[in-house]
Amino acid sequence: MSWMNILIAPDSFKDCLSARGVAAALERGIRNIWPDADCTLLPMADGGEGTVDSLVDATGGRRVEVAVLDPLMREIVSWYGLTGDGNTAVIEMAAASGLELLHKEERDPWITTTFGTGQLIGDALDRGVGTILIGIGGSATNDGGAGMAQALGVRFSGKPGWLQVQGGGALGEVERIHMEHLDERIKDTRILVACDVDNPLTGPQGASAVYGPQKGADRNMVGLLDRNLVHFAALIRDQLGKEVDQVPGAGAAGGLGAGLMAFLDAQLTSGFDMVSGVTRLEERIREADLVITGEGRMDAQTRFGKTPSGVARMARKHGKPVIGVTGSLDPGAGILYELGFDVLMPIQERPGDLESALREGEQLLVRTGERVARLLSMKI
Repeated sequence: MSWMNILIAPDSFKDCLSARGVAAALERGIRNIWPDADCTLLPMADGGEGTVDSLVDATGGRRVEVAVLDPLMREIVSWYGLTGDGNTAVIEMAAASGLELLHKEERDPWITTTFGTGQLIGDALDRGVGTILIGIGGSATNDGGAGMAQALGVRFSGKPGWLQVQGGGALGEVERIHMEHLDERIKDTRILVACDVDNPLTGPQGASAVYGPQKGADRNMVGLLDRNLVHFAALIRDQLGKEVDQVPGAGAAGGLGAGLMAFLDAQLTSGFDMVSGVTRLEERIREADLVITGEGRMDAQTRFGKTPSGVARMARKHGKPVIGVTGSLDPGAGILYELGFDVLMPIQERPGDLESALREGEQLLVRTGERVARLLSMKI
């Protein structure tokens, strides 16, 4: 079976293994049965956690470490990725402005800022990139991207004069937006934002109402934050001529989606589409005889923008068989067969608790790779 070209293109198994680790474990298992197997590893992501590693791996790029300010304006060492040709920067905003950078008692969207995300963008501009890809999941903020904009030269003023806008609570004080000192390199840079939620900026489905509580906002603060974002969106409309309030995805990352559109002319796009384009996934699928994908949990929701569903749809388009590998397979996942999956294969071998499954995940994936190879070797 050494003739078979197997493309292994999974997402990460959250809290267990990165996409790279999942792909490597499956390959090891396949090679235990077919030592000369022709495997192509293509770690994938959907714009969230793991996007930098996926695109760095796929393009032979590298990570860049940068000193930035965290959501509470404390200096930390953050990072982003550069593709192998050096022309594209890949940024996960959570690396500078994410919820996981704060202890639970520190979460406070009234004062948390996206300033550090702007610093990552600025460092990428310093390296002469022509394209910046930004994943905006996992934020600790609700500032409409004001902090990010300030880091890149945008200034705000109000009754007290010039304002240092830190957090969603300060947006209500802003009366004027000053764009004249925005980093001039922005206009020559293509900025794509991976966004797979359709929340508007304000209202009952907006940034504050839907995501504010998990960032530390109580009911009263949610109302105040939403009011401030309504005010901020009106300023953007009246002074910059951009209507961002009800654009699907504007409310992502506490309104960073809106801010990136308003201040940097960014384009919101599907995270999977962004990653698959850079990794040349479709080309790799055309060359493959079999495609293996997967993620930590697969259920009926997997069909909505998740990596495995995107891979399966693309494989079906080219008539390629697809195996979906997962740590947890929900009974409702059967609907995924309609997307193009031929087999859905959970890696669990016996009943057990989540902690044990996570601890044994790598070996379970290796043995799953072995089972895939044995199944393909059967003579019927």
